[in-house]
Amino acid sequence: MKRKLTMIQAITEAMDQKLADDSRIMLLGEDIGVNGGVFRATEELVHKYGPDRIVDTPLAEAGIIGAAIGLAMNGKIPVVEIQFLAFIYPGFEQIVSHAARMRYRTRGQYHVPMVIRTPYGAGIRGPELHSESVETFFAHVPGLKVVAPSTPYDAKGLLIAAMEDPDPVIFLEPTKLYRAFKQEVPEEMYRVPIGKAKVVQEGSDVSIFAWGAMLRVAEDAAKQIERENGLSCEVIDLRTLYPLDRDTIIASVKKTGRAVVVHEAHKTAGLGAEIISIINDEALIYMKAPVKRITGFDVPVPQFSIEDDYLPTAERVKDGIMETATF
Repeated sequence: MKRKLTMIQAITEAMDQKLADDSRIMLLGEDIGVNGGVFRATEELVHKYGPDRIVDTPLAEAGIIGAAIGLAMNGKIPVVEIQFLAFIYPGFEQIVSHAARMRYRTRGQYHVPMVIRTPYGAGIRGPELHSESVETFFAHVPGLKVVAPSTPYDAKGLLIAAMEDPDPVIFLEPTKLYRAFKQEVPEEMYRVPIGKAKVVQEGSDVSIFAWGAMLRVAEDAAKQIERENGLSCEVIDLRTLYPLDRDTIIASVKKTGRAVVVHEAHKTAGLGAEIISIINDEALIYMKAPVKRITGFDVPVPQFSIEDDYLPTAERVKDGIMETATF
């Protein structure tokens, strides 16, 4: 049966169903028990599963993630909630030095099946440390998988897949989309495969790559540009940021010959640069124009009064599409 859920409801349901399905699953985080988490993603779960499985932790990200690594190596599957992505920095060393490389370091004797959930991105009128988009930090680290859903359907399916993955997964939740819209989501458990992008809209003139909250911006721009200029845009939701779905990226640009990448992270060394490199390595001779990046700027996320000027908009994306189309 399908019902319409918001993204936050879909995420809660995924955790609820896996907690019931697998006794190894446990949740750790700040205020995730009685309070239900800062965005209420874990609301009521402590009453169903108890404080031994829904663990309220001290305000200590290094300790939360370090404890989760130890639990994962000893038979549990911990799902960590970090309140905001930029709060993860105190636990960064635990992630990159231990979680990501434990299987390599032990030659496969130990795995670290854990998920780190964290909201990210601007557009919610929060301070800069509540609004950063620094996915590149984690996509650079071998041993981690990095996921960023754009819809309630994908959020549930990807989170279930992440909780069943034998390796650590960074699960990035676009804060702006938590309650932005509802979508039909199956009641039963299902999986969306990690590492597979989704062609949201078929097109023939230009490929647009996006993820998270920027997917809706890309879709809006594609609809407007088709209506106003008659250009056919192929819109692709990457969904997994590491490992990237190279096959879908290359197949699309071979078809269209043009590409635009949209992300709200800083431009320098953002994932857009890696996508351009993949295209240059494997499909350069098919390209009719340079790849265009529409991104955030190389500054901290500004205060809310000018936050909208920082984020990519449909107008900026349309300008990028026209620049590639008229090259």
